[in-house]
Parts: sequence; C-alpha cells; structure tokens
Amino acid sequence: MPRPPIVNQPASIKVGDFFKRHHKSLSMELAGTNAGFNREILEPTINRPGLALSGFYKYFALHRIQVIGQAERSYLRHLSKENAEKRFADLCRHRIPCIVVSRGQNLPDSLLKIAAEADVSVFQTEMVTMNYINAATVRLDWEFAPTTSRHGCMIDVMGIGILLQGESGTGKSEAVLGLLRRGSSLVADDLVRLRNLENRELIATSPDLGRSYMEVRGLGIINVSALFGVGSLRTEKRLDLVITLKKESEMNEMERVGVEGMTVDILGLPVPHIQLPVAPGRDMAQLIEVAALDQKLRALGHDSAVEFNKKLLKRMHDERKSLL
Repeated sequence: MPRPPIVNQPASIKVGDFFKRHHKSLSMELAGTNAGFNREILEPTINRPGLALSGFYKYFALHRIQVIGQAERSYLRHLSKENAEKRFADLCRHRIPCIVVSRGQNLPDSLLKIAAEADVSVFQTEMVTMNYINAATVRLDWEFAPTTSRHGCMIDVMGIGILLQGESGTGKSEAVLGLLRRGSSLVADDLVRLRNLENRELIATSPDLGRSYMEVRGLGIINVSALFGVGSLRTEKRLDLVITLKKESEMNEMERVGVEGMTVDILGLPVPHIQLPVAPGRDMAQLIEVAALDQKLRALGHDSAVEFNKKLLKRMHDERKSLL
C-alpha cells in the first residue's frame, strides 16, 4: 500500500528569508540593521501600526510585518521628538518581526537607532503603501501555503494544467514528448511540487534544479527548451486535471461512459481524475489533448457524458410513451 504524500505547511518564515526571496519584486532595501533577520513572521498578512503608535495595544497584531505609511509618518512628525521616540520604542518592544517604510521614505536616525537597539530590522520600499501591502500579502500567502509533491509530469495542454501519472513503463515521457511537439508546455518532470493557495486552487511548479530538463527512457536527460524552444516551458501552472495512464491489462476495470466523474484529493481540494488505458497503436498525446478540450467544456458547464445520458433517457421515455 503506497504511503500518503507528505504535506508541508510552514508555521513561520524568517524575516531574512522573506527579504532574500522577495526584495526585488517588492522593491525593498535594508535601511536599518540586519540583527532582526532571524525574527519570525507568524501570520501571512500585513499590519499598519497606527493605533499602536497612539498607545492602543489591546488588539495589536504583533506577529505581522508592520508597514509605516504616510499616515503613520505624519503622526510621528506631529509628536514631540521625545514622545515620538517613546511611542516608537514601545512598538519595537513588542517583538514585531520587522518594519517596512513605504513610498521610498525613511525614518529619522533616532528612530532607526531605537530599532537597532531592539534588534528590529527596518526596510524601505519605493512602492505606495497599499500596493506594497497587496503585493506582500500575495507572497506571504505563497510562503505559508501547504505544499506536497507528486511523482509524474506536469504539462500545460491548451491552457489546461494536467498532472500525468502512471507506473514506470506506461509511456508518460513519450506522451509528453508528443504533446510538446504539438505546442504544449512542460512545467515539471518526474517530481511535481503542488501548493494550495487560499484553499482555492493548486499551483504546480518544478524544483529549480530540474527545471527545463526531462528524462526519457533510452535517451537519458534532454533539455526541453533547447529542443522545442522557450515557449515549451512554464515555471508554474494551475492544476486542472489528473490523468493516470493504466496498462492494457487493467482496461476492463475502467468506467467506459464517464457519467460518474472521478476526482482525486490533493491537499484537501478535489481534482478531476481520468484513467486512460495504454495499448499498442494508441496515440496517447492525442487522447490527452482531447481530455484537455473536454475539461474546458466541463468548466463551461458542458458535460458530454451527462448530456448524452439525458438524451438517451429522453429517447427511452418518448418511445415508451408512444407504445402506451
């Protein structure tokens, strides 16, 4: 019996790791000390500490990144120097992960010194406050999302993300090569990493080391982008359909009409699942393309099997009625 896949869900992310991975996309620069890089972000969202700076800490979200925007800076400027330093020191004493100052602005040297003494890293970003909050929240959702890995090939077939699975020798690589020649794109080969974003959709990616490469039995490792062009690769894709290739000996165990649609549970989300029998002479790439097109129709509310079944039942009802 196969072991269930391992699910990973980070409980926190270190400030230094977040900065290293996202400083370019978030236009972040270090303005203070890096002594707070080991502090942990425990919640995947952002807080603006306006109420905290005014002295109200009853509902203070201290586990979040603290963003100081134009309103917070204006408030601090209207306080006396001593009072502003006291309020800011109180904020830093609450073990916050870090502080980000928006609009390319920076804090006075006296406040940066207070943050350094409290081991709180201060960053500045060129982005407008709300733009930074929105962009950073998206990246935090990505960092905190539960993840798992599946063995198989992830491909983008006419806009449909397909995870192709099957035992060794069922022809997964050959089918993927056929799809690549028809214009599909490879996302991952052999090991597919899946991430559940907001319990809404599954995003598939490839490990960095294996991206662009594919193992083909008899040929070894091939470079997909070099052979088929850069358009044959995608760094990530939403998972829409799982297809499992089955050996010919298992064909009789399969449901032929497809009225009862199968699903497979991945990270708590049901994903449509199709089993395709592998037999000599079958064009598996073409069958997978048809499955992708059918999945597009289903997404638009057209289920071919259900529509055929309804027509069949109506025909039987009409014929029975004509005999009465």
